[in-house]
Amino acid sequence: MKPVQNRRVAVTGIGVVTPGGIGVDAFWKSLFEPVAPLAVRRVDETELDARRLMSHKNAKNSDIVTRMAVVAADEALRDAGLIKVDLEASNPSTTDTAELIDTIDHDRAAVSLGTGMGGVQTLAEQILLLDKKGERLVSPHTVPMVMPNAPAGAISIRYGLRGVATTITTACAAGTDGIAAGARMIAQGTADLVVAGGSDSSLTPVCIAGFANMRALSKTGIARPFDRDRDGLAASEAAGMLVLEPYDDAVARGARIYMTIDGAASTADAYHVTAPAPGGTGAERTMRLALDDAGIAPEQVAHINAHGTSTGLNDKAESEAVSRVFGTTRPVVTSIKGVTGHSFGAAGAVEAVAVALTIATKTIPPTANLEHQDPEIDLDIPVKARPWQPGPVLSNSFGFGGHNGSLVFVPAP
Repeated sequence: MKPVQNRRVAVTGIGVVTPGGIGVDAFWKSLFEPVAPLAVRRVDETELDARRLMSHKNAKNSDIVTRMAVVAADEALRDAGLIKVDLEASNPSTTDTAELIDTIDHDRAAVSLGTGMGGVQTLAEQILLLDKKGERLVSPHTVPMVMPNAPAGAISIRYGLRGVATTITTACAAGTDGIAAGARMIAQGTADLVVAGGSDSSLTPVCIAGFANMRALSKTGIARPFDRDRDGLAASEAAGMLVLEPYDDAVARGARIYMTIDGAASTADAYHVTAPAPGGTGAERTMRLALDDAGIAPEQVAHINAHGTSTGLNDKAESEAVSRVFGTTRPVVTSIKGVTGHSFGAAGAVEAVAVALTIATKTIPPTANLEHQDPEIDLDIPVKARPWQPGPVLSNSFGFGGHNGSLVFVPAP
């Protein structure tokens, strides 16, 4: 039978791991609280506790980028009501598998993830080990730990998802592009369930030094998107996951629907490996294409989740693009990176979780540390939490290599 085309895409589950909070509740709470200055922000591994979901052996032989992805995916699938609950067990499964509800067709269940550089933490550790102690002590698990597709593979294996398990590496746009690709699978009828999102940990000493030497890393440790005095990003690690289903199927099973994904677009600047195209022309084109894909006019957009990295060039280019696309309609713009830091390939997925919660709570989180808005940035950017009537949301991600990605999320009918 030919797959049904043009299905509406529902988001029915969310999960997240960030330095500010592991799990949806802790993450959302963190966005409204002061954050200490810190140029490099790491997840608390004792709180991550991936061994409650993976065997000790598998957790030990997985990079943190995979462990974060599994923890976030498990939360998202449980949130969607798709994992069988053992009423006799007080704790989550401690085996390498978790059984999905009987109505799931595993052959049509997929994974679509984004990442920046995969298991680069493991690669750095094993290089040092080779240098200090020789090749015999290099882990035989190095290659599967380092490969960028390891998180997607681990999620596929754990939950028996036998459809496509794909990985996208478009730098800081990867999480957004991973969700976009997953949404297209649902819309085009090639999958009936997709775990989509991103996971990234690019915090090796070499990577951090590289960011610092290109003057992208904040010297003060304060990420202040769109502020006159911004001095760079705060580097972080994170994972964010969404569960995507056909809207009609989600309604039929009585699932909670956070929002729908009505549009997506990805483009390339074809300009420079690190700097955005002048004036944000690539960002502008991507936003317009995403809105066209959703069939939504700019004046209908109620909120923009900005990429907003706190770097000079990015914030300026994005704000110029937003101003041209939206003109005098001035939707509310925010960036959560003042709290979360920039988690690179996971950022767009973490922010998609934030959008879901923004819609669910009817509250827009503040842009942290914004004290003196850059006078050249003429946008409505709240510095305090703002009550909000949910409407269509545009979410942006832009990455090194000139990658641009935008998603259009719409509150569920």
